[in-house]
Amino acid sequence: MSHGAQQQQQHAPAQSAMRESAARTTVVIATRNRVAQLVTTLRQHRKCTPDSPIIVVDNASTDGTAHTVRHEFPHVRLLRTPRNMGAAARNLGVLCARTPYIAFSDDDSWWEADSLQRTEQALDAHPRLGLIAARTLVGPDNRPDPITEAMAHSPLHSDRALPGPPILGFLACAAAVRRAAFLEVGGFSSLLFFVAEERLLSYDLAAAGWSLAYLDTVVTHHHPAADRPDNQQRHSTERRNRALIAWMRRPRREAIAATRALLRESPNSTTALTALGGLLRRLPRALAQRHTLPAEVEQQIAALRTARPE
Repeated sequence: MSHGAQQQQQHAPAQSAMRESAARTTVVIATRNRVAQLVTTLRQHRKCTPDSPIIVVDNASTDGTAHTVRHEFPHVRLLRTPRNMGAAARNLGVLCARTPYIAFSDDDSWWEADSLQRTEQALDAHPRLGLIAARTLVGPDNRPDPITEAMAHSPLHSDRALPGPPILGFLACAAAVRRAAFLEVGGFSSLLFFVAEERLLSYDLAAAGWSLAYLDTVVTHHHPAADRPDNQQRHSTERRNRALIAWMRRPRREAIAATRALLRESPNSTTALTALGGLLRRLPRALAQRHTLPAEVEQQIAALRTARPE
């Protein structure tokens, strides 16, 4: 863990500590200034996954998140960061966990009862399976997230026996990982901050020889918060991060093409101009982390592009 991270842990009763020592999966939740949504999520987890330890990483919140967690959920382990670390805050939770498996949630999502047991069974049965993506149901009417359909009909193939279709992408709020695999590849990138961080992690897991699979019998519920970034901001960040990922992992022609597209559109598009500025500021750090993907991973990317052109 970084020396700058400040940890504040609420000691649980002895019975809770014994339960944690016997647990197989830790739920890790990163949150920032969404205390009301977090309270709902923690109550759902207490009901649906009572035997799984929970680590909340408070991403420098200023709305009383830490106080609420400490006093209303004494069974939850609380970590506080001195600054907003973005998606990389989840890495702190994984580092502090003591279970072989990690289930990620956002402050507006939770795992359905028995789903964590199913992920444990699948990960136990497939030693080179590094990540399981869950079926995600959105909102009170339980609408399937569009990515669910895409993963269920993945065009990818695997030489290994897997519990579900092989994939090369996932939703961070609805994925379970093998802790050793996650730490081996360095977790979520601090350079990307937020948006598309799952793409880079998927590439790195696959490049390290880990399989990723979609499991339809594992279910998460996602109730998106009303204060999520507007579509223009998110689209700009996603384009920036896709270009950064190309410079970090893809063939140079792909990175150059992504950059040229932003250059071409910038005079007439605020979204492209913002993305380009963010890319150029981060490009030296991206190049310092550059290492290209194995041919077999590039083949998977090509298969996905053929099936679902971006």
